[in-house]
Amino acid sequence: MSPLPAQTVLPRWRGFNLPYMIGFGRGGEFLEEDFRFAAEWGFNFIRLPLSYRYWTDTSDFTKADESVLERIDHAVTMGQKYGLHVCVNLHRAPGFSVSREFEEPFNLWKDDEALEAFCFQWRLFAKRYRGIPSERVSFNLVNEPKGESELMSRADHERVIRAAVGRIREIDPARLIIIDGITWGSTPLPELTDLGVAQSCRAYWPHAISHHNARGASADAAVPVWPGVLVDGKSWDRAVLEERYRPFVELAREGVGVHCGEGGCFNRTPHEIFLAWYRDVLEILTEHNIGHALWNLRGPFGVLDSDRTDVNYEDWHGHKLDRKLLMLLQAF
Repeated sequence: MSPLPAQTVLPRWRGFNLPYMIGFGRGGEFLEEDFRFAAEWGFNFIRLPLSYRYWTDTSDFTKADESVLERIDHAVTMGQKYGLHVCVNLHRAPGFSVSREFEEPFNLWKDDEALEAFCFQWRLFAKRYRGIPSERVSFNLVNEPKGESELMSRADHERVIRAAVGRIREIDPARLIIIDGITWGSTPLPELTDLGVAQSCRAYWPHAISHHNARGASADAAVPVWPGVLVDGKSWDRAVLEERYRPFVELAREGVGVHCGEGGCFNRTPHEIFLAWYRDVLEILTEHNIGHALWNLRGPFGVLDSDRTDVNYEDWHGHKLDRKLLMLLQAF
């Protein structure tokens, strides 16, 4: 008899990230065909990583450009049209982003001004989408907080999350809220389980496979293998992966919703290595009823237009489709 799945709070959402409003192409526009493709392929989830700077006047953090916010409204509407859950995420929040293209003027985790600007953003979305059920829209507060350092203690992180959750629930008490684990989504947060929020992990372990020759990675790194890739002298295989996910599985067993909000592999890792590694990842997540979202639908991690040199692409409505990757995702 198979063991009961660990994760029982959330649907097993499966889908894609559309990172067009953080600088990953498309000029901040969300196209209906992405939602249509995802639905046609059998998926049920879209995550929208967003940079608040697209609609916020940084000289006055209480001002927002309505015309830009309407693009996000369009994405939410397309999700409803095609039966896809839409997760709204601040990938760049006032005072913090994992992306390093420029520095924020203040620190979300330490500065009261940044915290107020952060809460303003989430109150804005809470008012905007109040009345749309959580089955259709969720809020993912801030993408991949870093580990503990002089810039953010665990207590700092908890203070910020509790404040933002409280401000959202003043307006929209029933909204489903998701928080990323700290240390770039790798460390769960049992101290926040009383809030009734879900938690999100990542499928980028080990980076030697997921981000081989990606921006910021060592350009002369050895071509990875799977299983057996070496990271700091340690050989990674499925058993190591299972241990890596164990803290999130245990959190799920305690009744916390868990989802894997991002995962995938940059296009410089050999395709067959990527598929072998990601099959193990997806089997582990599925065994525990944890859903997943590929980064991204189209682009260097995606199923469309990934610019790999070792894939026989199939034409898909004028795009280059990685059918092997799509079939792997559909299997889980």
